[in-house]
Formats: sequence, structure tokens, C-alpha cells
Amino acid sequence: MRRYRRAKIVATVGPASSSPEMLKKLNEAGVDTFRLNFSHGTHDDHARVHAAIRALEREVGHPIGILQDLQGPKIRVGTIRDGKIEVEAGETIRFVRSGSDGDRDSIPLPHPEIFAAVMPGHDLLIDDGRVRVRVTGLGDDWIEARVIVGGTISNRKGINLPSTVLDLSPLTAKDRADLAFGLELGVDWVALSFVQKPGDLIEAQGLIGDRAGLVSKIEKPSALDQIEDIIRLSDAVMVARGDLGVEIPHEEVPGRQKELVRACRLAVKPVIVATQMLDSMVAAPTPTRAEASDVATAIYDGADAVMLSAESATGRYPVDAVGMMDRIIRSTEQHKLYRSIMDATKPGEEQTAPHAVAAAAADLAEAIHAPAIVAFTSSGTTAARIARKRPAVPILALTPDESVSRRLCLLWGAHSVLSDNIATYEEMVQRAAATAYSEGFAKPTENIVVVAGIPFAQAGTTNNLRVVQVDGFR
Repeated sequence: MRRYRRAKIVATVGPASSSPEMLKKLNEAGVDTFRLNFSHGTHDDHARVHAAIRALEREVGHPIGILQDLQGPKIRVGTIRDGKIEVEAGETIRFVRSGSDGDRDSIPLPHPEIFAAVMPGHDLLIDDGRVRVRVTGLGDDWIEARVIVGGTISNRKGINLPSTVLDLSPLTAKDRADLAFGLELGVDWVALSFVQKPGDLIEAQGLIGDRAGLVSKIEKPSALDQIEDIIRLSDAVMVARGDLGVEIPHEEVPGRQKELVRACRLAVKPVIVATQMLDSMVAAPTPTRAEASDVATAIYDGADAVMLSAESATGRYPVDAVGMMDRIIRSTEQHKLYRSIMDATKPGEEQTAPHAVAAAAADLAEAIHAPAIVAFTSSGTTAARIARKRPAVPILALTPDESVSRRLCLLWGAHSVLSDNIATYEEMVQRAAATAYSEGFAKPTENIVVVAGIPFAQAGTTNNLRVVQVDGFR
């Protein structure tokens, strides 16, 4: 199950990919973490997929990550008379909270939090921005707006409010029920939608505790304004370019992607780049050249993982899409410019002993041409500190914690192995060499770099570095 690439692949499970046979094919093609999208499907559906992934994990003898993606609040217009209305640029329309006839003078908008927060000059984007209106006046139960971009407003279409911070929890009643169910199943990551500010993460953190990692989906402009605090409170971040691209100008999305990947790398947090990466492969066996370039750009940016959505969930070619993404990643990472780009974007060293030891391990491994860095990690932090450097050497992450081994399936460069606790220094050396050999990373005559924290099994104590020759310990 060794992957000959550093970046990871996340694939969404759906009708096209939920059978045990297809899950196995996707894993063999390159999927490291499976995403369960709780916007669709029943609890029974997700339970069956979860059980199938865990059975596959036992079969292949290697950790597989599972990410639960919560739906979050959905802001929509209500029911419109005749199902739809056509609006033209320049005309004035009105939204109302209740008592609506569903015409252009009383478009139902059953969301009191919008009426409490919106201000004149704020934009409302309807149906993924196909219709854009700007607020010109408001009262307690009505909003008047001028149409900027005309089009069709139909029943239950979604609304985005890029300029408005809503007093709205990212966890709906459905999300809380889904979260409790997912944690009971044993998901490894929980992705939180509709994150607007750092405080939005606190409720989710209280419910999740240490049972899963918390992924903040960055899809709101207000989140970008406080991104450092949001990253600090998150265990990982997803650059949700679909919704983000609706709420900010399209031309700003690539730059924001680079900023987010950079900020997460500095903070030692995994980052996923998501949405429409190989969208053509929903219906075609090959992507466009632009889509292939898009995946490569995320890899050059230094993303920990790239994600497939409809391509693997409902598309006609899920295995081909994963295989294509795998090939694009490997080709990009082997390109002559890749290493120079990683080195040029290398973050400055943190002035702490654990970061310094991890950075030294990466430099030392490259200097002696070691085939691998073996990191003993109880929480995953040691491996993440090494991955922050994006070394040219693979990271073999040994952990006694099954949940940590699965979460490492999202970390750049990490090949995670579930390993028993070690008690002595000599046992550490023995285990590192034997595992590097058995997992196919090192030959008997080669030297590996071993990183650990002493005392053992104590999180956050990256303080020991050693070079070990595999021969004699395998």
C-alpha cells in the first residue's frame, strides 16, 4: 500500500462508489481518505459505507481515513408563485419574512437572521450567483433590493451573502444529530461548513472533543478576515473553492488558495484543496488540460491533499478520476521544478526545540540521502512538524494510536503505520529499522533518520534525533 507520492487524495463516496467492491478499487487506485457527505444519504447508508471501509482497512492492513462532511445551514428563498419569476437588471424587488404571495414584490425569505444582519449596500447572490441583487432599503420584515444581474429566481434556490455576517450557528439540528451519529461510528475527521468566525468552532470542538479532528471549510469571505485564528482553532482546513468562488470574485480564488495553503503549512495544519478539480470526469473519461493544471497547481502550492467530489460520488468514471489524480500528483512531484518551488516556499523555523529537531531531521535525511525519516508520534504532531518542511524524503510515521494513524492519511508525505508502544531507546531503534525494512522504504545497507520524543508516548516532546543503519536491526 505504499504510495509513490507525497500529497494525499480524498474522494467523496456516493451512489457511484459506495459498494465494497468499488471502495476497494478506489483505494487501490489511490484514495487515502474517504469523504462521507452528510448533505446526502441516510444514516443507514453512511453506516454501511463506514463498515465497508473499515472491513477494507482490515483486509489491506493499512490505515484508511474517513472524513464526515456536515451539511451546515442552508439559506434559501421560499416558494414562489408559478415556481419561478424572471427579474431584469435595474428593476427593484422585495423580499419578505412571511405572508408572501411569492411574486417580485414579496419574495419569501424565511430567515430572520438575514433581516437582523443585512445592511444597505450588501449583495444577495441567488442560485450560486446567477442572480445578483443589492440591498437598497429594509425594515423589520422586508428587504428592498435592486437587481444587478438579472435571471430566474425559482423555488428553494440557495442564497449567498458575501458581505453579511449572520448570527447563525454553523451547526443545525440536523448537523448535531449527524455529528453524534458520525462520532458513534468512529469517523476520523469532521468537516464544519459555514464557518464565519473563530467562535463558530468552539461549539463543534466541545461536541467532538478528542474523538475526531476538526476541519474548517473556508467558504465565507468573513472567514478570510480572521483566518489565522480559525486555523489555530482547527485541526485541518479545507479550501472549499466552490462556495468561496461564489462569494468572492473568481479572479481572487487562486491567490486565496495559495495564501491558505501557505498559512496552514506555517501553522503545521493539514490543508485540503477541494471542488471541481477534475469536474469534466463526472461525464468524460479524461479531464480537460486546464483541470489537470489545476490539480498540479495545488500540488505546487504545497497542499497536503486534493479532493474529488462529484467525480467519485456520482460520476461515470470514479476509478479513472482517482487514477488520473494520482498520476497528475506523481508527475508534478517528480518535475524538475517541484523541489525548487518547495524549497523556495519553505517556512521559517519556529524557535522551539521540537520544531528545530523536526527541521534538522528533514535536513539531515536529505544530506545523507536517507531513504526515509521514521517518526515516532503519539499525537501525529512530530510527523506534522517534519512534513512542514516538505522534505524530499518520505516520512514513515509510527503511532500506537489507531485514530492517529488514520488521521495521518491526510498529512503530506506521511506513510502511517500502527505500532505498539515502545519503552526503551534500544527498542525504538530496533522498531524503526525493522519497520522501514518491512514497509519497503529501506534496504539493509542504508541509513535512516529516526525522530522521537523522550519520554516515550508523551505528546509534543519531539526532542531526539538519530541516524540508524538498517542492517542488524531488521
